Amino acid sequence: MNRAEKAKIIDGLKERADKASIAIVTDFHGLKVAELTPLRAKLHEAGCDYQVVKNTLARKAFMEGPHVVLNEHLKYNCAVAFGYDDPVVAAKVLVEFAKKNDKFSVRYASLEGKFLEEASIKALSELPGREQLLGSLLGTMNAVPQNFVSLFANVVRGMVNVLTALKDKKEV
Repeated sequence: MNRAEKAKIIDGLKERADKASIAIVTDFHGLKVAELTPLRAKLHEAGCDYQVVKNTLARKAFMEGPHVVLNEHLKYNCAVAFGYDDPVVAAKVLVEFAKKNDKFSVRYASLEGKFLEEASIKALSELPGREQLLGSLLGTMNAVPQNFVSLFANVVRGMVNVLTALKDKKEV
């Protein structure tokens, strides 16, 4: 690989890393490309990128930017998954794949510049995703006006019942 190709790879990694909210480093030692293809497809569906990289190139790409904390930990064979919008999604896909495949493991990550170890990534993967949290928030926000309207509807309903009873009493 010549210098121009290396520079292109470094620029591509740096661009992805700068946009990513999370960068998760994984170990794939002993896995074949065909075995990693389903993982790549799932990550792509989730809006994430996954790339096998040389440690020296990754260190140069992460030299500046939000994921510089990964530099001192880049050792052995590794691949990096980048999550952009929702960091929980990338963690869920990788942890789920690691449970099904003994040769694959999640090593560590950088979440917006903060170093996470394997246990923290697993804990992150157990959190609800962004869409689920937004749905819960919307449900909570919707409950307040709904209860308010329901309360006043009961007051009006009670008043109508009283007036109907008075009308019925006067008709007799």
